[in-house]
Amino acid sequence: MIVLARILHPLWLDCGGRCPRRPSAGRDDTEAGARAARRAPVRGRYPPAMSGLSVAELDALIAEATVDCYDEDEQVLGLYSVMTDELAVPFQTIVLGVAVTVEDLDLTGRGHIVARCSRGGIRQAVSVLDLPLPTPPPPGAQWIEAYRRWAR
Repeated sequence: MIVLARILHPLWLDCGGRCPRRPSAGRDDTEAGARAARRAPVRGRYPPAMSGLSVAELDALIAEATVDCYDEDEQVLGLYSVMTDELAVPFQTIVLGVAVTVEDLDLTGRGHIVARCSRGGIRQAVSVLDLPLPTPPPPGAQWIEAYRRWAR
């Protein structure tokens, strides 16, 4: 493998066994630029809350959905059950600048709640944690916000 790399890469000996990086247009390859990119502020993980519920109200919703749950898997199932009962589907929202219809909610094998979105004949599962809600939010959207708080 090393012999082949030496043949294919004539600068092998000059770079100490590592291939030199080629500079690309418009990219800051300096060490200072790399450090600045790592320190860049990260925006919130989930879309902003829309219902205006307080933290105490969201905690009360979480407690209501997880009252008889013993572990995290049962808590997700409890939140999923309440969301499927209370969230009014279908509803329209925008995902990555494209209008989609949220048709249903589903629970994955890994214990994540996803929204089944469609546009035309294309269907895609989008995590409820990342799903932007429309303005005004559909009835029952407070359960999505409760799930987002629980997942933090």
